[in-house]
Amino acid sequence: MPRLGRHRPRHNGGQDCRLPSLLSGILALLLLLGFLPTSASAEFRAGAAAIDVSPIKFPVIVNGGFLNNTADSVKTPLHARALVLDDGHLRIAIAVVDTCMMPRELIDAAKRNAAKRTGIPTTRMMVSATHTHSAPSCMGALGTDADSDYVPYLTERLADAIVAADARLEPARGGWAVTDASEFTAVRRWIRRPDRIDTDPFGNKTVRANMHAAQNWDNVTGPSGPEDPALSMIAIQSRDGRPLAILANFSMHYFSAAPVSADYFGLFCKGLKSRVQKPGDHPPFVGLLSHGCSGDIWRRDYAKSPAERGDDTSIEHYTAGLLNLAITAYDGIEYRDDLDLAMAETRLPLRFRVPDAERLDWARRLMSEMDGRLPANRTEVYAREQIILHERQSTKVVVQAIRIGDIGVATTPTETYALTGLKLKLQSPLEKTMVLDLANGGDGYIPPPEQHVLGGYNTWPARSAGLEISAEPKICETALQLLERTSGKPRRVFQQSRGTEARRILATNPAAYWRLDDFAGPAARDSSPGGHDGIYEPGVVFFLPGPRSELFCTDGEQNRAAHFAGGRLRSRIPGLGDRYSVSLWFWNGMPVDARPITGWMFSRGHDHGPDINGDHLGLSGTGGDPGRLVFLHGDDGTKPLAGRTPIARWTWNHAHLVRDGSSVRVYLNGATQPEIDTKVPADTAPPSDQFFFGGRNDNDSNWEGRLDEIAVTPLPRPPSNP
Repeated sequence: MPRLGRHRPRHNGGQDCRLPSLLSGILALLLLLGFLPTSASAEFRAGAAAIDVSPIKFPVIVNGGFLNNTADSVKTPLHARALVLDDGHLRIAIAVVDTCMMPRELIDAAKRNAAKRTGIPTTRMMVSATHTHSAPSCMGALGTDADSDYVPYLTERLADAIVAADARLEPARGGWAVTDASEFTAVRRWIRRPDRIDTDPFGNKTVRANMHAAQNWDNVTGPSGPEDPALSMIAIQSRDGRPLAILANFSMHYFSAAPVSADYFGLFCKGLKSRVQKPGDHPPFVGLLSHGCSGDIWRRDYAKSPAERGDDTSIEHYTAGLLNLAITAYDGIEYRDDLDLAMAETRLPLRFRVPDAERLDWARRLMSEMDGRLPANRTEVYAREQIILHERQSTKVVVQAIRIGDIGVATTPTETYALTGLKLKLQSPLEKTMVLDLANGGDGYIPPPEQHVLGGYNTWPARSAGLEISAEPKICETALQLLERTSGKPRRVFQQSRGTEARRILATNPAAYWRLDDFAGPAARDSSPGGHDGIYEPGVVFFLPGPRSELFCTDGEQNRAAHFAGGRLRSRIPGLGDRYSVSLWFWNGMPVDARPITGWMFSRGHDHGPDINGDHLGLSGTGGDPGRLVFLHGDDGTKPLAGRTPIARWTWNHAHLVRDGSSVRVYLNGATQPEIDTKVPADTAPPSDQFFFGGRNDNDSNWEGRLDEIAVTPLPRPPSNP
């Protein structure tokens, strides 16, 4: 059972204030289970400190790359920054360290040290890494081992930071701010074309998605997930308004700096101090920038050209821009001094994805040839990793939740994708929630399960990405349960808001309406009363930006869509016959000169076809009229009928297919004149009630790109002749 920290009454100078034992026991149990609200804070206090953890012995091993690297000097100092909070009943410690990642064993040792010196239980401490790739190695990963001299030094100094923060406790108050920093973060993991799949370290063609693949636009169809642009902050100040600390959180992997360096994380914290602290303030202000969920995120927006995205931006310029946003949001914070605290922790058992016998034999042969030396290339790195995973088999990871008044903090011990952070924020019982990754351990990447299908570096089994495929949903669910326990509230149920266009579609009484705003598969929720949930096949990823948010959503919410990369959405809708319409929005990611049909976005027929009477809607390619809508009835070798209007790649467009008996019309972007107007042979109603989106019924030239807001609507039958 998760360990939960809540208010516990203290003894009151020997006076007997106990309730009868039975009632006391019941109340204690209800409080433990989170069924009772906490009382008002006796006195909220806070203290913060920053301790230099720069290495003092050189050369020092640096991790963050595939192979071993060393550094001989410090470019910018590293710090362990700590914040201790106390509501009169519970004390908690939060620490953020300028390092790439830390093993649970190091963090646990530092917590035990700090607990002995402060009295704060280890289960009430959270320690995370900033993820700078230019700090000393305190954890072995890929081709780098831990620096044996630095590990004990960092362990001691981390404990010192928590002790120093605890010693500075004073009456305080806190507040929250969040701002949109989308200009400073973007998705770095893009989906490759199906004809340009890359090779993994084991010699197999499995890489449908990888980091930085979009450096060549011709190779890719689109980003593999959403970004999380929120820069959030918990600000703490003294009762008289003197700034004490800011715990900030942002989802951007790292900038890249020469070792030894704290990267943009250190510059941001230094900049906060220079802008917030006033002369004479004591103790000094402490800024903490924690690593948000950004396993698939970096600063470079590959959807823009190199000139547009400013590849030559310096780390100083980047950080200054982010700071400007932070200070603007900070200036508008409203503070409360009645904050109370709660914290819960679970140690979750998980398995590693261990090699099978064939891969293990391959790894052992390579390791034997290496004869004890460090790996010198990517193949050797992953051979060694297979041996390590085989030896370890399983692990336990730490997941925590903290509540500070009405503010939630959730943690993952991994390099977590932005989608996972969004899942936690949008379902948290506390609307104000930040998510820290690489907290209380360094357990590698945890792609959502559907991302494993696409392969790539973030999925190759190693200590840096070795947890079981179901690790992401297990960790996400654990964090949500802990947020529920610490808040005493149920999670929120995410449902995308309904703008004017969504309401209009529902008013037409569709047989099915899939908004494709799902966090995950396999179910595609039908938003209509029809209840025709669809099924996502493997090869679909979720929660990408969709079309026309101002029409489909309200209050500035981002409309969401699914991206299809080989898989389809399928559903069975009986009774439509040859009178129905299909309305959908499409975003093509495939170059139109890649194959005869760029992609089929809708199909009706028997699975695995071909069907002589099937209906198919797609986008043309090299087969003629490239980049135009095409309609095909059946599969007898007839050339598809093409529309008139070329459609640009990576743009949202609307298609409306109307099948009214033998008449077929296809409209584009609301035009009154159809792009395609044709007749199909009489008495050739589609033979199947199976509908496919994102691919044809026989899986020929499946869609490569996004689809959204799909509605299937029956057409009324014409009146029968008397």
